[in-house]
Amino acid sequence: MPVALITGASRGLGLSLAHGLAQRGWTLVVTARGEDELAWAAEDLRTDGAEVTALPGDVADAAHRRELAAAVTRAGGLDLLVNNAGTLGVSPLPPLAEYPPAALEEVFRINTVAPLALVQLLLPTLAASGGTVVNVTSDASVESYEGWGGYGASKAALDHVTGTLAAENPGIRFYAVDPGDMRTAMHQEAFPGEDISDRPEPGTVVPALLELLDRQPVSGRYRASDFAVKTAV
Repeated sequence: MPVALITGASRGLGLSLAHGLAQRGWTLVVTARGEDELAWAAEDLRTDGAEVTALPGDVADAAHRRELAAAVTRAGGLDLLVNNAGTLGVSPLPPLAEYPPAALEEVFRINTVAPLALVQLLLPTLAASGGTVVNVTSDASVESYEGWGGYGASKAALDHVTGTLAAENPGIRFYAVDPGDMRTAMHQEAFPGEDISDRPEPGTVVPALLELLDRQPVSGRYRASDFAVKTAV
């Protein structure tokens, strides 16, 4: 069975995609910072019949990344790495001119440096399988929105990291994927006190992500809507 490592897998898009892969028979290694929430998610994934290893921790921590690499080895290899874990940063979103430098460094550490560091650690395993890396990005990486400068800059850097890794490692597929607006806890943090119920649930994006994995296009930056799956009415 193919093996996937998904970060930020206790809720939202990470958990929804994990369910999609579990239903296809994938073996899963999942991680997130909340231990109790991740344990619940792992049990939920096992109801799909998946073999699941759940390791709580922060992917920005080098020791935890090594723990994830060891789990991948025990699982027999790695076919897919999904760097979904991330942080919005300061909430409410401040103007970039007022963004605390220390907080901005933390955003880059989690959203850009940690995914790269995890790829660096797992690169030989991914090369052996001819695997795939999906780095979850945002439209804020290519569009300039008031208040989104810190988060958007970290995702723009992640886009560039993704493209450079692809150029340097042609045997592995690297995708930066913009899932679009979703009804997630992070999106709610961006709009505190506002009703975001008009945003689609994360699960609605999963068919497009699975279609991306099935088609295996050339490495690059994509929107989930590029792979929208038409359903019969």
